[in-house]
Amino acid sequence: MLRIGVLTGDGIGPEIVPAAIAVAGAAARAEDIEVEWVELPFGRSAIDSHGDPVPGETLCALDDLDVWVMGPHDSASYPAPHSERTPGAVIRTRYGLFANLRPARAFPGVRATARDIDVLIVRENTEGLYADRNMFAGTGEFMPTPDVALAVGMITRQASERIARVAFEAARERSSHVTIVHKANVLRLTTGLFRDVCREVAAEFPDVVADEQHVDAMAAHLVRRPSDFDVVVTENLFGDILSDLAGELAGSLGLAASVNCSETKVMAQATHGAAPDIAGRGLANPAAIIMSTAMAVRRHGEATSDGGLIATAGRMEAAVADTLAQSTATADLGGTATTRGFTDAVLERI
Repeated sequence: MLRIGVLTGDGIGPEIVPAAIAVAGAAARAEDIEVEWVELPFGRSAIDSHGDPVPGETLCALDDLDVWVMGPHDSASYPAPHSERTPGAVIRTRYGLFANLRPARAFPGVRATARDIDVLIVRENTEGLYADRNMFAGTGEFMPTPDVALAVGMITRQASERIARVAFEAARERSSHVTIVHKANVLRLTTGLFRDVCREVAAEFPDVVADEQHVDAMAAHLVRRPSDFDVVVTENLFGDILSDLAGELAGSLGLAASVNCSETKVMAQATHGAAPDIAGRGLANPAAIIMSTAMAVRRHGEATSDGGLIATAGRMEAAVADTLAQSTATADLGGTATTRGFTDAVLERI
C-alpha cells in the first residue's frame, strides 16, 4: 500500500486537491495499487483548529510519509502573528526539498503562445535571494534604518552541485541538453559560483550537451525560440520567474505542474497560487495539481523501482492530455468546463 499525505490548503485548494486525489486513486486502482490518503491539518483551517498553519502533528505525520500533495496556501491573508516563513517554506526546509522540477510543454488542443515549447526547469530550492530559506535564524531581509531595506543572497558549492546533478541526470532521460542560466556578468561571485559548479558537473556528463545563458537573455529566448531548450538549470529566484514565463507560454499557469523533492521525499505542488478571487466558484483548473501528483507518483515509483506506480503516473498524464486534446478545458484555457467537469472528463479517460 502507498500512503500519501494530503495538505489541502487555501483558496482553490479544497476544489483542486480532491480532483487530484480522485484521478490518482482511479489510476492506481487500474494498476491494482491500493493508496491510503492521509489528510493532515494545513493552512488557514489549521490556524483555526490548531493555532498554526503547519501544526506539529502534521509534521510528525509527514516524517513517516515519502509522498504528499500540497495545495496552495494564501499566507498573505493569515492573521498576525504568524511565522516569518510560509507553510511551504517550513515543509521544504524540514525535509530538505532542494530540487524544484517544473516542466512546461504545449498540449494539443490548448492555445499555447509557444506551440513548440517542451522544457524542464530545474530550480535550486533552498538558497538565492529568498529571505525565508537562506538563514539559520530569522530571514535574509533586514532594515538597518526605516528607509533602507537589504537582502542577503546565498549560493553554495554544495547546493549548486547537487541541483546540477539532478538537471544533467534528467537531461539523459530527455534530449540530453542542459542550459545553465545565471547572471555572472553582474552577480559575479554568487551566480558566478553557480555557473562554475554547473560547468564542473557538466564535465562528468560528456553525453549531455551543455551551454549557458544570462537570465535576461534566457527570458527573451524562451519567447522567441523555446524549442531550442530542453533542461534549464538555475538558481532559486531565476527559476521561479522563468518557470512562470514558461507556464504561460505553454498555455496557462493552470497547466504548470511541479514537484519539490529530496533524495527520498517528494511533494506535489502546482506552480500557481491559491487564487482566492475565484475560490468556491468551480472555475479553477485542476490540471496542474493532477499532473504534479502524477510527477510525484512517478518519481517515487522510479526511486523504488515500482513499475505499477510509474504506470499509474502514465495513466494520469495520458488522461489529462487526452482530455485537453478533445478541447475540454477550464476558463483559463478559453473553455467552459468547471473544475468538476474537467475532473470528470479526466476520470472517464482513466
